[in-house]
Amino acid sequence: MALSSTDALKAARDFLLLHREDYATARRDFRWPRLERFNFALDWFDVIARERDREALRVIDQDGAVVSLRFSDLARQSDRLANYLRLLGVRRGDTVLLMLGNVAPLWISILAVAKLGAVMIPASPFLSADDLKDRLERGAVRTVIAGAAYTNRFPAGAWTGVVVGADVPGWQQFGDATKADADFLPDGATNATDPWILYFTSGTTSKPKLVLHSHVSYPIGHLSTMYWIGLKPGDVHLNISSPGWAKHAWSSLFAPWLAEATILALNHARFDAVATLDAILRERVTTFCAPPTVWRMLIQHDLTAWKSNSLRELVGAGEPLNPEVINRVRDAWGITIRDGFGQTESARPERCGGCSWAPVTGIRRGSA
Repeated sequence: MALSSTDALKAARDFLLLHREDYATARRDFRWPRLERFNFALDWFDVIARERDREALRVIDQDGAVVSLRFSDLARQSDRLANYLRLLGVRRGDTVLLMLGNVAPLWISILAVAKLGAVMIPASPFLSADDLKDRLERGAVRTVIAGAAYTNRFPAGAWTGVVVGADVPGWQQFGDATKADADFLPDGATNATDPWILYFTSGTTSKPKLVLHSHVSYPIGHLSTMYWIGLKPGDVHLNISSPGWAKHAWSSLFAPWLAEATILALNHARFDAVATLDAILRERVTTFCAPPTVWRMLIQHDLTAWKSNSLRELVGAGEPLNPEVINRVRDAWGITIRDGFGQTESARPERCGGCSWAPVTGIRRGSA
Protein backbone atom coordinates (compact mmCIF):
# COMPACT_ATOMS: atom_id res chain seq x y z
CA MET A 1 0.00 0.00 0.00
CA ALA A 2 1.40 3.38 -1.03
CA LEU A 3 2.27 5.83 1.73
CA SER A 4 0.32 9.07 2.07
CA SER A 5 2.19 12.25 1.20
CA THR A 6 2.55 13.01 4.90
CA ASP A 7 3.90 9.56 5.74
CA ALA A 8 6.27 9.55 2.76
CA LEU A 9 7.73 12.89 3.82
CA LYS A 10 7.97 11.80 7.45
CA ALA A 11 9.80 8.61 6.44
CA ALA A 12 12.35 10.59 4.42
CA ARG A 13 12.73 13.14 7.24
CA ASP A 14 13.16 10.44 9.89
CA PHE A 15 15.81 8.68 7.78
CA LEU A 16 17.87 11.89 7.74
CA LEU A 17 17.41 12.39 11.48
CA LEU A 18 18.52 8.82 12.14
CA HIS A 19 21.64 9.18 10.01
CA ARG A 20 22.55 12.74 10.95
CA GLU A 21 26.06 11.64 12.01
CA ASP A 22 26.48 9.02 9.27
CA TYR A 23 26.89 11.06 6.13
CA ALA A 24 28.03 8.13 3.97
CA THR A 25 24.86 6.15 4.69
CA ALA A 26 22.61 9.19 4.35
CA ARG A 27 24.15 10.09 1.00
CA ARG A 28 24.04 6.52 -0.30
CA ASP A 29 20.58 5.44 0.82
CA PHE A 30 18.43 8.57 1.05
CA ARG A 31 15.63 8.82 -1.50
CA TRP A 32 13.54 11.91 -2.15
CA PRO A 33 9.82 11.30 -1.59
CA ARG A 34 7.99 11.41 -4.92
CA LEU A 35 4.65 13.06 -4.27
CA GLU A 36 1.76 13.56 -6.68
CA ARG A 37 -0.35 15.66 -4.33
CA PHE A 38 1.04 17.73 -1.49
CA ASN A 39 0.28 20.93 0.40
CA PHE A 40 2.84 21.86 3.05
CA ALA A 41 0.30 23.63 5.26
CA LEU A 42 -2.45 21.02 5.07
CA ASP A 43 -0.50 17.78 4.69
CA TRP A 44 2.46 18.53 6.97
CA PHE A 45 1.99 21.50 9.27
CA ASP A 46 -1.62 20.80 10.27
CA VAL A 47 -0.82 17.13 10.87
CA ILE A 48 1.93 18.09 13.32
CA ALA A 49 -0.53 20.44 15.00
CA ARG A 50 -2.96 17.58 15.53
CA GLU A 51 -0.58 14.76 16.37
CA ARG A 52 2.65 16.17 17.81
CA ASP A 53 1.78 19.69 18.96
CA ARG A 54 4.59 21.79 20.45
CA GLU A 55 5.92 25.36 20.23
CA ALA A 56 6.36 26.31 16.58
CA LEU A 57 7.22 30.02 16.66
CA ARG A 58 8.72 32.42 19.19
CA VAL A 59 9.07 36.08 18.21
CA ILE A 60 11.10 38.48 20.37
CA ASP A 61 10.31 42.16 19.84
CA GLN A 62 12.76 45.03 20.26
CA ASP A 63 11.23 45.89 23.65
CA GLY A 64 11.61 42.31 24.88
CA ALA A 65 7.97 41.30 24.41
CA VAL A 66 7.57 37.66 23.46
CA VAL A 67 4.95 36.04 21.22
CA SER A 68 4.93 32.24 21.48
CA LEU A 69 2.65 30.14 19.27
CA ARG A 70 2.23 26.39 19.09
CA PHE A 71 1.66 24.46 15.88
CA SER A 72 -2.02 24.24 16.83
CA ASP A 73 -2.25 28.03 17.34
CA LEU A 74 -0.82 28.72 13.90
CA ALA A 75 -2.95 26.03 12.27
CA ARG A 76 -6.11 27.54 13.75
CA GLN A 77 -5.20 31.15 12.96
CA SER A 78 -4.14 30.34 9.39
CA ASP A 79 -7.47 28.55 8.85
CA ARG A 80 -9.34 31.71 9.84
CA LEU A 81 -7.09 33.89 7.68
CA ALA A 82 -7.54 31.57 4.69
CA ASN A 83 -11.32 31.86 5.07
CA TYR A 84 -11.03 35.65 5.42
CA LEU A 85 -8.87 35.96 2.30
CA ARG A 86 -11.34 33.76 0.43
CA LEU A 87 -14.10 36.21 1.41
CA LEU A 88 -11.92 38.99 -0.01
CA GLY A 89 -11.76 37.15 -3.31
CA VAL A 90 -8.48 35.20 -3.16
CA ARG A 91 -8.72 32.03 -5.25
CA ARG A 92 -6.43 29.16 -6.17
CA GLY A 93 -3.63 30.42 -8.40
CA ASP A 94 -4.06 34.09 -7.42
CA THR A 95 -0.90 35.96 -6.47
CA VAL A 96 -0.56 37.43 -2.97
CA LEU A 97 2.36 39.72 -2.10
CA LEU A 98 3.56 39.57 1.52
CA MET A 99 5.51 42.53 2.90
CA LEU A 100 5.94 41.92 6.62
CA GLY A 101 8.78 41.91 9.11
CA ASN A 102 9.54 39.14 11.58
CA VAL A 103 6.06 39.22 13.10
CA ALA A 104 3.70 36.31 13.71
CA PRO A 105 1.27 37.41 10.93
CA LEU A 106 4.01 36.65 8.40
CA TRP A 107 4.01 32.93 9.20
CA ILE A 108 0.21 32.86 9.56
CA SER A 109 -0.11 34.45 6.10
CA ILE A 110 2.34 32.00 4.51
CA LEU A 111 0.30 29.05 5.78
CA ALA A 112 -3.02 30.63 4.78
CA VAL A 113 -1.86 31.34 1.23
CA ALA A 114 -0.69 27.72 0.93
CA LYS A 115 -4.03 26.38 2.16
CA LEU A 116 -5.86 28.39 -0.50
CA GLY A 117 -3.58 27.14 -3.26
CA ALA A 118 -2.65 30.75 -4.00
CA VAL A 119 0.85 31.93 -4.91
CA MET A 120 2.85 34.16 -2.58
CA ILE A 121 5.46 36.76 -3.48
CA PRO A 122 7.66 37.32 -0.41
CA ALA A 123 8.79 40.95 -0.38
CA SER A 124 11.53 42.51 1.72
CA PRO A 125 10.44 45.38 3.99
CA PHE A 126 13.31 47.38 2.46
CA LEU A 127 11.83 47.51 -1.05
CA SER A 128 11.24 50.93 -2.59
CA ALA A 129 8.05 52.18 -4.21
CA ASP A 130 9.54 51.49 -7.65
CA ASP A 131 10.47 47.94 -6.60
CA LEU A 132 6.92 47.33 -5.45
CA LYS A 133 5.39 48.77 -8.62
CA ASP A 134 7.50 46.34 -10.65
CA ARG A 135 6.51 43.37 -8.51
CA LEU A 136 2.83 44.25 -8.59
CA GLU A 137 2.86 44.48 -12.38
CA ARG A 138 5.09 41.56 -13.34
CA GLY A 139 3.75 39.35 -10.56
CA ALA A 140 0.12 40.07 -11.54
CA VAL A 141 -0.61 40.65 -7.85
CA ARG A 142 -4.26 40.42 -6.79
CA THR A 143 -3.84 40.88 -3.01
CA VAL A 144 -1.24 42.51 -0.74
CA ILE A 145 -0.68 41.76 2.95
CA ALA A 146 1.62 44.41 4.42
CA GLY A 147 2.62 46.07 7.66
CA ALA A 148 1.06 49.47 8.29
CA ALA A 149 4.46 51.19 8.11
CA TYR A 150 4.96 50.02 4.52
CA THR A 151 1.58 50.81 2.97
CA ASN A 152 2.53 54.32 1.79
CA ARG A 153 5.00 52.80 -0.68
CA PHE A 154 2.32 50.98 -2.66
CA PRO A 155 0.87 52.64 -5.77
CA ALA A 156 -2.86 52.58 -6.42
CA GLY A 157 -4.04 49.62 -8.44
CA ALA A 158 -6.64 46.92 -9.00
CA TRP A 159 -5.54 44.85 -6.01
CA THR A 160 -6.89 44.37 -2.49
CA GLY A 161 -4.75 45.50 0.44
CA VAL A 162 -4.78 43.86 3.88
CA VAL A 163 -2.91 45.79 6.56
CA VAL A 164 -1.27 44.39 9.68
CA GLY A 165 -1.27 46.90 12.53
CA ALA A 166 -2.89 50.33 12.48
CA ASP A 167 -5.91 50.99 10.27
CA VAL A 168 -5.08 52.48 6.87
CA PRO A 169 -7.78 54.05 4.64
CA GLY A 170 -8.62 51.82 1.70
CA TRP A 171 -7.04 48.73 3.26
CA GLN A 172 -8.78 45.77 4.89
CA GLN A 173 -7.74 44.99 8.47
CA PHE A 174 -5.76 41.78 9.05
CA GLY A 175 -7.22 41.59 12.56
CA ASP A 176 -10.70 41.04 11.10
CA ALA A 177 -9.61 37.51 10.21
CA THR A 178 -10.33 36.55 13.84
CA LYS A 179 -14.05 36.89 12.99
CA ALA A 180 -13.85 34.47 10.05
CA ASP A 181 -15.05 30.87 10.15
CA ALA A 182 -12.74 28.61 12.16
CA ASP A 183 -13.25 25.59 9.90
CA PHE A 184 -11.31 25.76 6.63
CA LEU A 185 -12.14 23.43 3.76
CA PRO A 186 -9.82 23.47 0.73
CA ASP A 187 -11.50 23.76 -2.66
CA GLY A 188 -9.68 20.65 -3.86
CA ALA A 189 -6.41 18.75 -3.74
CA THR A 190 -3.11 20.52 -4.34
CA ASN A 191 -0.85 18.98 -6.96
CA ALA A 192 2.74 18.71 -5.78
CA THR A 193 3.86 20.65 -8.85
CA ASP A 194 1.34 23.47 -8.40
CA PRO A 195 2.99 26.90 -7.97
CA TRP A 196 3.26 28.33 -4.47
CA ILE A 197 6.19 30.74 -4.14
CA LEU A 198 7.22 33.40 -6.65
CA TYR A 199 10.53 35.05 -5.80
CA PHE A 200 12.20 38.02 -7.40
CA THR A 201 15.97 37.52 -7.48
CA SER A 202 18.29 40.18 -6.09
CA GLY A 203 18.86 41.73 -9.52
CA THR A 204 22.54 42.44 -8.81
CA THR A 205 23.51 42.41 -12.49
CA SER A 206 20.23 43.26 -14.22
CA LYS A 207 16.51 43.56 -13.59
CA PRO A 208 15.30 40.99 -11.00
CA LYS A 209 14.14 37.70 -12.50
CA LEU A 210 11.02 35.85 -11.35
CA VAL A 211 11.65 32.41 -9.87
CA LEU A 212 8.66 30.13 -9.40
CA HIS A 213 8.68 27.30 -6.83
CA SER A 214 6.12 24.58 -6.28
CA HIS A 215 4.62 22.90 -3.22
CA VAL A 216 7.54 20.44 -3.23
CA SER A 217 10.63 22.25 -4.54
CA TYR A 218 11.23 24.25 -1.35
CA PRO A 219 9.14 22.35 1.22
CA ILE A 220 10.62 18.96 0.29
CA GLY A 221 13.91 20.20 -1.13
CA HIS A 222 14.91 21.79 2.14
CA LEU A 223 15.14 18.48 3.89
CA SER A 224 18.71 19.05 2.71
CA THR A 225 18.89 22.29 4.72
CA MET A 226 17.42 20.58 7.77
CA TYR A 227 20.11 17.89 7.51
CA TRP A 228 22.93 20.36 6.85
CA ILE A 229 22.01 22.57 9.80
CA GLY A 230 21.57 19.52 12.03
CA LEU A 231 18.06 20.33 13.22
CA LYS A 232 16.17 17.93 15.47
CA PRO A 233 12.62 17.86 16.90
CA GLY A 234 12.33 20.24 19.83
CA ASP A 235 15.28 22.41 18.81
CA VAL A 236 15.18 26.21 19.02
CA HIS A 237 16.55 27.56 15.75
CA LEU A 238 17.64 31.17 15.20
CA ASN A 239 18.32 32.39 11.67
CA ILE A 240 19.41 35.95 10.91
CA SER A 241 17.72 36.81 7.63
CA SER A 242 15.28 39.41 6.39
CA PRO A 243 11.80 38.27 5.34
CA GLY A 244 11.41 38.44 1.58
CA TRP A 245 14.67 36.66 0.81
CA ALA A 246 14.83 32.98 -0.10
CA LYS A 247 17.19 32.29 2.81
CA HIS A 248 14.43 33.30 5.20
CA ALA A 249 12.18 30.59 3.76
CA TRP A 250 14.93 27.97 3.84
CA SER A 251 16.02 28.51 7.43
CA SER A 252 13.16 30.39 9.11
CA LEU A 253 10.36 28.28 7.71
CA PHE A 254 10.92 24.96 5.97
CA ALA A 255 14.02 23.46 7.61
CA PRO A 256 12.91 24.00 11.24
CA TRP A 257 9.29 23.01 10.68
CA LEU A 258 10.32 19.90 8.74
CA ALA A 259 12.29 18.97 11.87
CA GLU A 260 9.38 19.98 14.17
CA ALA A 261 11.63 22.57 15.78
CA THR A 262 10.82 26.02 17.15
CA ILE A 263 11.57 29.01 14.93
CA LEU A 264 13.04 31.87 16.97
CA ALA A 265 12.70 35.25 15.25
CA LEU A 266 14.10 38.59 16.39
CA ASN A 267 11.79 41.41 15.37
CA HIS A 268 14.40 44.17 15.61
CA ALA A 269 14.59 47.30 13.48
CA ARG A 270 18.28 46.65 12.78
CA PHE A 271 20.79 43.99 13.69
CA ASP A 272 22.14 44.29 17.24
CA ALA A 273 25.05 41.97 18.02
CA VAL A 274 24.69 42.13 21.82
CA ALA A 275 20.91 41.63 21.71
CA THR A 276 21.43 38.63 19.44
CA LEU A 277 24.05 37.08 21.71
CA ASP A 278 21.81 37.71 24.72
CA ALA A 279 18.92 35.98 22.92
CA ILE A 280 21.06 32.94 22.11
CA LEU A 281 21.73 32.48 25.82
CA ARG A 282 18.35 33.50 27.22
CA GLU A 283 16.20 31.56 24.73
CA ARG A 284 18.44 28.47 24.87
CA VAL A 285 19.08 28.44 21.13
CA THR A 286 20.35 25.08 19.87
CA THR A 287 21.08 25.89 16.21
CA PHE A 288 22.16 29.24 14.81
CA CYS A 289 22.57 30.45 11.23
CA ALA A 290 23.88 33.86 10.16
CA PRO A 291 25.44 35.45 7.08
CA PRO A 292 29.17 36.30 7.08
CA THR A 293 28.46 40.00 7.72
CA VAL A 294 26.77 39.10 11.00
CA TRP A 295 29.52 36.68 12.05
CA ARG A 296 32.09 39.44 11.48
CA MET A 297 30.08 41.74 13.73
CA LEU A 298 29.70 39.11 16.43
CA ILE A 299 33.44 38.48 16.77
CA GLN A 300 33.95 42.14 17.65
CA HIS A 301 32.73 41.07 21.10
CA ASP A 302 34.22 38.66 23.63
CA LEU A 303 32.20 35.60 22.65
CA THR A 304 33.40 33.65 25.69
CA ALA A 305 31.00 35.79 27.74
CA TRP A 306 28.12 34.24 25.77
CA LYS A 307 29.23 30.61 25.74
CA SER A 308 26.05 28.54 25.77
CA ASN A 309 25.41 25.04 27.09
CA SER A 310 22.46 24.59 24.71
CA LEU A 311 24.10 25.72 21.45
CA ARG A 312 25.03 22.71 19.30
CA GLU A 313 25.24 23.73 15.61
CA LEU A 314 26.53 26.86 13.84
CA VAL A 315 26.23 27.58 10.14
CA GLY A 316 26.95 30.47 7.80
CA ALA A 317 25.34 31.20 4.45
CA GLY A 318 25.86 33.71 1.69
CA GLU A 319 29.29 34.73 0.52
CA PRO A 320 32.27 32.62 1.74
CA LEU A 321 33.18 33.09 5.40
CA ASN A 322 36.86 33.82 5.99
CA PRO A 323 38.75 31.16 8.02
CA GLU A 324 39.87 33.58 10.74
CA VAL A 325 36.24 34.24 11.70
CA ILE A 326 35.52 30.51 11.87
CA ASN A 327 38.62 30.04 14.04
CA ARG A 328 37.67 32.88 16.41
CA VAL A 329 34.22 31.41 17.00
CA ARG A 330 35.59 27.89 17.46
CA ASP A 331 38.12 29.14 20.01
CA ALA A 332 35.36 30.86 22.01
CA TRP A 333 32.52 28.37 21.72
CA GLY A 334 34.15 25.09 20.72
CA ILE A 335 31.89 24.74 17.66
CA THR A 336 32.97 24.96 14.02
CA ILE A 337 30.82 27.09 11.71
CA ARG A 338 29.80 25.15 8.59
CA ASP A 339 29.77 27.40 5.55
CA GLY A 340 27.04 26.95 2.92
CA PHE A 341 25.71 28.38 -0.31
CA GLY A 342 22.36 28.32 -2.06
CA GLN A 343 20.46 30.00 -4.87
CA THR A 344 16.92 31.31 -5.06
CA GLU A 345 16.44 29.15 -8.15
CA SER A 346 17.48 25.85 -6.60
CA ALA A 347 16.35 23.67 -3.72
CA ARG A 348 17.77 20.17 -3.73
CA PRO A 349 21.55 19.82 -3.98
CA GLU A 350 21.37 17.25 -6.78
CA ARG A 351 19.09 19.48 -8.83
CA CYS A 352 21.12 22.71 -8.82
CA GLY A 353 21.25 23.95 -12.37
CA GLY A 354 18.04 22.10 -13.17
CA CYS A 355 16.05 25.28 -13.64
CA SER A 356 14.30 26.10 -16.88
CA TRP A 357 12.86 29.23 -18.40
CA ALA A 358 9.16 29.57 -19.13
CA PRO A 359 9.35 31.85 -22.17
CA VAL A 360 5.66 32.74 -22.29
CA THR A 361 5.55 34.19 -18.78
CA GLY A 362 9.22 35.09 -18.36
CA ILE A 363 9.22 33.24 -15.04
CA ARG A 364 12.16 31.09 -14.09
CA ARG A 365 11.00 27.82 -12.61
CA GLY A 366 12.92 26.44 -9.65
CA SER A 367 13.93 22.81 -9.46
CA ALA A 368 11.27 20.45 -8.22
